[in-house]
Amino acid sequence: MNLDDIGDAMFGGLAQYGDILALVSNSVWAGAILGLVGGLIGLFVMQRDMAFAVHGISELSFAGAAAALLIGVDVVAGSLVGSLLAAAIIGWLGARARDRNSIIGVLMPFGLGLGILFLSLYNGRAAGRFSLLTGQIVSVQSAQLSWLAGICGLVLVGLLLIWRPLRFDSLDPQSAAARGVPVVGVSFAFMLLLGLVVAVAVHIIGALLVMALVVTPAAAALRVATGPVAVPVLAAVFGIVSAVGGILLAIMGTLPVSPYITTISFVIYLVCRVIGARRERVTRLSRH
Repeated sequence: MNLDDIGDAMFGGLAQYGDILALVSNSVWAGAILGLVGGLIGLFVMQRDMAFAVHGISELSFAGAAAALLIGVDVVAGSLVGSLLAAAIIGWLGARARDRNSIIGVLMPFGLGLGILFLSLYNGRAAGRFSLLTGQIVSVQSAQLSWLAGICGLVLVGLLLIWRPLRFDSLDPQSAAARGVPVVGVSFAFMLLLGLVVAVAVHIIGALLVMALVVTPAAAALRVATGPVAVPVLAAVFGIVSAVGGILLAIMGTLPVSPYITTISFVIYLVCRVIGARRERVTRLSRH
């Protein structure tokens, strides 16, 4: 094969990739939006030690989506109902960390069991059932993208409205309560916003992968940054890179998109953890 043949093959491959990318442009936008919002809200999830809650909400969201699939109504609506119900229960009853973990530990197997029951009763396409667990981000339709953008926009507005009291309550809840911050209302509002994010994320990337975009990017950002601006910006960037990068890589291969997203997110976290550990070591040595 001469250089001209190699060049023609590369050009043909790029052209084919561009054609496929145009077909999944909705998926790329969906991934970017989810990565952005997931990274921002994930920051408070980490600060409030609620990573376990994300998984608990996703299980009831999965159950709601499976129930909607079974009775033939909109899956997004079912996912929202299940997610918001779980968020409300955790926010209302789980004020203390010990109570919250106990409630989540009860909700998770209950939601998963209900979801499996509903899916076992469903006689439709097997792909529809499987997508509730692993998502369908490579086949996002325009209507689904509109729903996702609208809900995520609502979450962003809500986060901006409660950002300062939420940050205060997340970092120092005792002082926040003493200074008159309505910590119960702020916590409940945050849980509802988290429920909305998890609901749309479950529908797009599946119940099993939510934490890859809601927890891991923020955990990575907290390893390498500390400022009130740097941390949320990095968390959002890491979320976008994980989601969009996973989609772009999946287009070129034959594997599902989920392994790419989770792997990129995990690698980013590992790199940030190594960088953070080196910084801590240098800081300790400089003090001595």
